[in-house]
Amino acid sequence: MQSRKEPKLVNTLATAMSILECFSTREAELPLARICEKTGLYKSRVHRLCSTLLALGYLVRASGCNYRLGPKLMVLGRAYEKTNTLRSITVPIMHQLSQQTGLSSTLYVIDGFRSICLAREMGPSSLVYAINEGDCEDLYTTAAGRILLAHAEADFVEAVLGRARPVRFTPSTLVQVEQIRRELEVIKGQGYAQNQQEREFGISAIAAPIFDHQNKVIASLAVAGSAHRFSENTFAELAQPLFEATKQISFRLGQSNNV
Repeated sequence: MQSRKEPKLVNTLATAMSILECFSTREAELPLARICEKTGLYKSRVHRLCSTLLALGYLVRASGCNYRLGPKLMVLGRAYEKTNTLRSITVPIMHQLSQQTGLSSTLYVIDGFRSICLAREMGPSSLVYAINEGDCEDLYTTAAGRILLAHAEADFVEAVLGRARPVRFTPSTLVQVEQIRRELEVIKGQGYAQNQQEREFGISAIAAPIFDHQNKVIASLAVAGSAHRFSENTFAELAQPLFEATKQISFRLGQSNNV
């Protein structure tokens, strides 16, 4: 795979953006000294850039000499929200993922007590995984569903498992609620889920979570295909592009460790 060249940055613009990125829900109001501390920039330069951002509406004066994010960012944020939905952000990345792996990719969200397929992209493989947009499945039967369940609130998990009547689709299907519960703990710890021919003979899958701007899991992305592609020797090969895809989607949805 060819490495992408790093773009040449306009230093002044990049520095101004680094100032805006100092603000968060935890630090919504900052004095000049704190901005200098967080950016590592000289006070004179921070003051000039903050004055410019203030004049353009990207910062406003708060109490004393402190700064807060300005209304211009709210306008841009709303425009981004209206034109960048989960599906519109994800589908192009899913297409790239399917072409890269040769497998089908699917996007799932929670719908009631089940998961629903919000989008699907077919890979170039002749083996087709029979799932369509709008199809619903139990949360505990698929890799994508288990990702959603593993990261859900405890009360919701108990409600789902309390209603569960697992069907044994194949000899590998988990049909004991305690087995499913233990699997959810494993998934939450390792950050991904696997399904080795549990739902359908010859078909395996791996899924990873998608996070929003509050670092909450709002969807899961899975790649599925022929079980022989999911051996221990090829797991890392398949997992890496999946994780890169979910990371990219989460970033575009606003995921940040600085909330």
